[in-house]
Amino acid sequence: MEKRARHRLTRRYPEAKRQIFVSELDTCVHCGAELKLRPNWHMSKTIQTLQGPLFLAGRAKMCTNAECSHCGTRYYASQVCLLSLPESTYGLDVLAYIGWRHEHDQRQLVEIQRELNQKGIEINERNVGKLYRQYLALLGATGEEIRKKLDATVEQQSGLIFGVDALQPEGHGSLLYVLYEILSGTVVSAIQLEAPNEKDLTNWLRTYQDYPVLASVSDGEERIIAALRAAWPNAPRQRCQEHFLGNLADEVLANDTELRKQMRVDLGGLPKISDFPEDTPLF
Repeated sequence: MEKRARHRLTRRYPEAKRQIFVSELDTCVHCGAELKLRPNWHMSKTIQTLQGPLFLAGRAKMCTNAECSHCGTRYYASQVCLLSLPESTYGLDVLAYIGWRHEHDQRQLVEIQRELNQKGIEINERNVGKLYRQYLALLGATGEEIRKKLDATVEQQSGLIFGVDALQPEGHGSLLYVLYEILSGTVVSAIQLEAPNEKDLTNWLRTYQDYPVLASVSDGEERIIAALRAAWPNAPRQRCQEHFLGNLADEVLANDTELRKQMRVDLGGLPKISDFPEDTPLF
């Protein structure tokens, strides 16, 4: 019998929400000149999350100062690391859910697969096992490959910019804290805790204390800020622009929703442009 070529299943999610990230940096870390936004995405993919499919894309910025020693250097949108690992089509919340259910709740991988299927995640038992191994690697000590990436970034950029963020997988109270390096867009490590405190986070970050850190980025969580201050007391700290703008938007979201509803009521009866006769003047 002739064997058929095996093809990887292509999943399409036309209704997936879209989230476009832009590099967190506004100025070159070497010359201070304003960075220019690159016209194209440096990455794009669709991932499955516990909240539904999500299309991710990132836009880089570049130093265009001809007198800068790092002119042409591109700074990528590293926030995508907080949602999904490189080359993965599943969200970090899915990894955290698998790891917690298997380690803490003693669920078998096949049971976890069924639970994820019920939540709308398309995944088989083999991939559940693969994501569980990725989860263990993420929570484990920094591997040699990651160390090489960080060392190369220090050599090129004279230091690192660390970002820390946390996500809470659906269904339990634990938090997955993720440490990532912004200049290289590298996911460095993670820790999952049910009742985290400043000491837990500080001990976790001190593993990377020997690296020269130019700055750090986080949301407004006080425990994270205190841990960053303890680990790198001399490094400037900045609040993540994505979280900051999101918090600003929360204040006007309700009013904006009401305004859009009212506009649909007021303007919904107007004819579309295509409904006008061709000889009707528009102005």
